[in-house]
Amino acid sequence: MAEPSTVADPSTMDRGARAIEIRGARYVYPTGNVVALGGVDLNVDHGEIIGIIGQNGSGKTTLTKLFNGLLKPTEGTVVINGVNTAERSVQQMAAHVGYVFQNPNHQLFARTVDDELQFGPRNIGVPEDEIRARVDEAIEFFGLHDVKEEHPYRVSFPIRKLVGIASIYTMRPPILIFDEPSTGQDHNTTKIINDLMRRLRDEGTTVVCVSHDMPLLADVVERVVVMKATEIIADASPREVFADKALMARTNLQAPQSTEIALQTVVGLGGPVALTPQELADDLVGRLSGSAPASSTRKR
Repeated sequence: MAEPSTVADPSTMDRGARAIEIRGARYVYPTGNVVALGGVDLNVDHGEIIGIIGQNGSGKTTLTKLFNGLLKPTEGTVVINGVNTAERSVQQMAAHVGYVFQNPNHQLFARTVDDELQFGPRNIGVPEDEIRARVDEAIEFFGLHDVKEEHPYRVSFPIRKLVGIASIYTMRPPILIFDEPSTGQDHNTTKIINDLMRRLRDEGTTVVCVSHDMPLLADVVERVVVMKATEIIADASPREVFADKALMARTNLQAPQSTEIALQTVVGLGGPVALTPQELADDLVGRLSGSAPASSTRKR
């Protein structure tokens, strides 16, 4: 376990800096000279919640692994909270950026769920009484009461994934990255993940979500960054991105079903683009009742 003194303290970060600032970032894997990321620029402000989409191999995961120093850019700069990741270790970046892996088996190792939730905050020097308070809160929020003394590998995969997410949440990083958070999840655990993202947004945490789950992104994010062939090809609101049929076709991605239905029905009649089933239902009910759709209230 690392000494707390070796870990970066996010309280000392440059408050005038962006959460994430990337300039000309390029990454080439040493074996095979494979270009995984080519000349990317990206700004993310504190408290934003963004989604990153693209086909496998487009560069999504490589990009996010630059955020916490798991990978160092071959060219360009990656600055997190005013800190150049090239000058810090992964361990030092842990207090700035929390990374939730797609497969929880890649990050869980403690003997019990309770121990797993304690490890991260203890490793970054959080006081013991605060650790206990954070762990108890996470157990309550994620519904882990019945498994807190179980070995993480003895619980079901959906619950194990929640444990992985909770183990990062207890560290309270100012930036939190989710890699395909809804993969392998059932309805109940997916709802918990959605609720967590909204909670993080309300708390001012910067959230980056890499996902193929378009309904999830439509429901929670404020920006969608679209990647193709190791580059960013679009960066706009989810409503703009998912309504762009040419963009969706170019990336071989499918917009949320609610958006596709809206594009084929109410949009052609002058209605707004719906992102969620509730928005679509409201549009249809409003049209049937003769009232105008309230498109002006939609920000995302």
